[in-house]
Amino acid sequence: METELIEILTLVLFFVGFYGLITSTNIVKSIVFISILETSVVLFFLGIGYHTGIMPPIGADLDPTAVADPLPQALMITAVVIGLTGTAVNIVMFITLFRKYGTASWENLKIKNAEQDLC
Repeated sequence: METELIEILTLVLFFVGFYGLITSTNIVKSIVFISILETSVVLFFLGIGYHTGIMPPIGADLDPTAVADPLPQALMITAVVIGLTGTAVNIVMFITLFRKYGTASWENLKIKNAEQDLC
Protein backbone atom coordinates (compact mmCIF):
# COMPACT_ATOMS: atom_id res chain seq x y z
CA MET A 1 0.00 0.00 0.00
CA GLU A 2 2.81 2.41 0.88
CA THR A 3 4.57 1.87 -2.43
CA GLU A 4 1.43 2.59 -4.47
CA LEU A 5 0.83 5.79 -2.47
CA ILE A 6 4.40 6.96 -3.09
CA GLU A 7 4.09 6.19 -6.80
CA ILE A 8 0.77 8.05 -7.06
CA LEU A 9 2.08 11.09 -5.19
CA THR A 10 5.21 11.30 -7.30
CA LEU A 11 3.20 10.95 -10.52
CA VAL A 12 0.88 13.75 -9.36
CA LEU A 13 3.94 15.88 -8.53
CA PHE A 14 5.39 15.12 -11.97
CA PHE A 15 2.22 16.19 -13.78
CA VAL A 16 1.91 19.33 -11.63
CA GLY A 17 5.47 20.26 -12.65
CA PHE A 18 4.77 19.38 -16.30
CA TYR A 19 1.55 21.43 -16.38
CA GLY A 20 3.32 24.36 -14.73
CA LEU A 21 6.17 24.17 -17.22
CA ILE A 22 3.78 24.13 -20.19
CA THR A 23 1.63 27.03 -18.94
CA SER A 24 4.35 29.23 -17.43
CA THR A 25 5.10 32.53 -19.12
CA ASN A 26 7.84 33.46 -16.65
CA ILE A 27 11.38 32.14 -17.05
CA VAL A 28 12.01 31.83 -13.30
CA LYS A 29 8.82 29.83 -12.84
CA SER A 30 9.89 27.56 -15.69
CA ILE A 31 13.18 26.88 -13.89
CA VAL A 32 11.28 26.05 -10.68
CA PHE A 33 8.92 23.69 -12.51
CA ILE A 34 11.87 21.91 -14.14
CA SER A 35 13.30 21.37 -10.65
CA ILE A 36 9.93 19.97 -9.51
CA LEU A 37 10.00 17.55 -12.45
CA GLU A 38 13.51 16.39 -11.55
CA THR A 39 12.57 15.94 -7.90
CA SER A 40 9.49 13.91 -8.76
CA VAL A 41 11.54 11.54 -10.95
CA VAL A 42 14.09 11.00 -8.16
CA LEU A 43 11.32 10.39 -5.62
CA PHE A 44 9.61 7.97 -7.98
CA PHE A 45 12.70 5.82 -8.44
CA LEU A 46 13.50 5.85 -4.73
CA GLY A 47 9.87 5.03 -3.95
CA ILE A 48 9.70 1.98 -6.20
CA GLY A 49 12.93 0.68 -4.63
CA TYR A 50 11.53 0.94 -1.10
CA HIS A 51 10.40 -2.21 0.71
CA THR A 52 9.39 -2.62 4.35
CA GLY A 53 11.93 -4.49 6.47
CA ILE A 54 15.04 -4.06 4.34
CA MET A 55 18.36 -3.27 5.99
CA PRO A 56 21.30 -1.18 4.79
CA PRO A 57 24.04 -3.26 3.16
CA ILE A 58 26.53 -2.60 5.96
CA GLY A 59 27.93 -5.22 8.31
CA ALA A 60 29.10 -8.82 8.29
CA ASP A 61 26.00 -10.78 9.37
CA LEU A 62 23.53 -9.86 6.63
CA ASP A 63 20.80 -11.84 4.99
CA PRO A 64 21.15 -11.22 1.22
CA THR A 65 17.37 -11.31 0.72
CA ALA A 66 16.72 -8.54 3.29
CA VAL A 67 19.39 -6.08 2.13
CA ALA A 68 18.60 -2.90 0.23
CA ASP A 69 20.10 -2.51 -3.21
CA PRO A 70 22.48 0.49 -3.09
CA LEU A 71 22.59 0.97 -6.87
CA PRO A 72 19.30 2.96 -7.24
CA GLN A 73 20.32 5.19 -4.36
CA ALA A 74 23.72 5.86 -5.94
CA LEU A 75 22.09 6.61 -9.29
CA MET A 76 19.59 8.98 -7.71
CA ILE A 77 22.22 10.91 -5.78
CA THR A 78 24.02 11.32 -9.10
CA ALA A 79 20.76 12.55 -10.65
CA VAL A 80 20.36 15.06 -7.81
CA VAL A 81 23.86 16.45 -8.42
CA ILE A 82 23.23 16.69 -12.16
CA GLY A 83 19.85 18.35 -11.51
CA LEU A 84 21.41 20.95 -9.22
CA THR A 85 24.08 21.66 -11.81
CA GLY A 86 21.43 22.06 -14.50
CA THR A 87 19.44 24.41 -12.28
CA ALA A 88 22.56 26.51 -11.65
CA VAL A 89 23.23 26.73 -15.39
CA ASN A 90 19.59 27.70 -16.02
CA ILE A 91 19.79 30.47 -13.42
CA VAL A 92 23.03 31.82 -14.91
CA MET A 93 21.47 31.82 -18.38
CA PHE A 94 18.40 33.62 -17.01
CA ILE A 95 20.54 36.27 -15.32
CA THR A 96 22.41 36.84 -18.59
CA LEU A 97 19.14 37.13 -20.56
CA PHE A 98 17.65 39.45 -17.96
CA ARG A 99 20.67 41.75 -18.06
CA LYS A 100 20.61 41.83 -21.85
CA TYR A 101 16.85 42.15 -22.47
CA GLY A 102 15.48 43.37 -19.12
CA THR A 103 12.56 40.95 -18.98
CA ALA A 104 11.62 37.65 -17.30
CA SER A 105 8.74 36.88 -19.67
CA TRP A 106 9.08 34.39 -22.51
CA GLU A 107 6.79 36.44 -24.76
CA ASN A 108 8.62 39.72 -24.19
CA LEU A 109 11.93 37.95 -24.74
CA LYS A 110 10.74 36.62 -28.11
CA ILE A 111 9.56 40.09 -29.15
CA LYS A 112 12.78 41.83 -28.07
CA ASN A 113 14.91 39.17 -29.73
CA ALA A 114 12.96 39.53 -32.99
CA GLU A 115 13.38 43.33 -32.85
CA GLN A 116 17.15 42.94 -32.48
CA ASP A 117 17.29 40.51 -35.39
CA LEU A 118 15.59 43.10 -37.64
CA CYS A 119 18.06 45.84 -36.78
